[in-house]
Amino acid sequence: MIIESSMILVGFSGLTAFLSFVLFGLAFGQAKERASGEEEEKSVPEGSVRVTILYDNYQGAPGTEADWGFSCLVEGLEKTILFDTGARGDILLHNMKVLEVDINEIDQIVISHLHGDHTGGLASVLERNSKVVVYVPYSAPDSFVRRIQSAGARTVRVEGPEQIDSNVHLTGEMSGPGNEQSLIIDTSRGLVVITGCSHPGIVAIIKRAMEIIPKVPYAVFGGFHLGGEPDSVINSIIRDFRNSGVVKCGACHCTGDRAINMFKKEYGQDFLPMGTGKVLEFPW
Repeated sequence: MIIESSMILVGFSGLTAFLSFVLFGLAFGQAKERASGEEEEKSVPEGSVRVTILYDNYQGAPGTEADWGFSCLVEGLEKTILFDTGARGDILLHNMKVLEVDINEIDQIVISHLHGDHTGGLASVLERNSKVVVYVPYSAPDSFVRRIQSAGARTVRVEGPEQIDSNVHLTGEMSGPGNEQSLIIDTSRGLVVITGCSHPGIVAIIKRAMEIIPKVPYAVFGGFHLGGEPDSVINSIIRDFRNSGVVKCGACHCTGDRAINMFKKEYGQDFLPMGTGKVLEFPW
């Protein structure tokens, strides 16, 4: 009986060990499968549109130089886009060098309007990379277009709304104290609208963007041209931003310090930090 009991105990112990081994194997397999799935997810990062401020009145990154004007680089799309070129080529090139921007990677240049604080660096860029397409407002004088073409670049006059890349549109030339066009990027969170000086009016630009792509504007930034405007006008514009559904705002360049502070106060954590070297990213 003692021998039989021992055999039973040994048999039971063996069965327990076997079941434990099987359960461990199943658990290990499930853990391995989960780990494999997690690794696969991490290997496919979410795409994003990356905007780097290259030229602005305000310094954002050490080593960059601030100056009156505006320029930014848009990456992460099919084409790399330079929006405006600031006032001085030497400052623009300096900031590009500090920020490790490869000028030869630029495919398209969009000129919002022809004021010198947005076109001053264009010649310097074209001297180093003329294999680009330059989009200018339709009313640009022939002499301006010829200078671009003489550098070897192709020029496109933009009259109405125009698509220049997948999910990227221009508003087309809008009337103002300086006829102007703005850039619209269609992202997963909504429209990203980039302005030069907003001479036609920033609210009118937002409305035009929503007409071209019927979506809520997620982010709007650039120069809003509100220096010298009374608080009542600025507050009215801020209300229009909210009513349009603008989630994030970044006012810089010609907006004016008082107006910038009013937008900051209204948007709080959703106010986008601007200045030379600042980088903004939006899910694609």
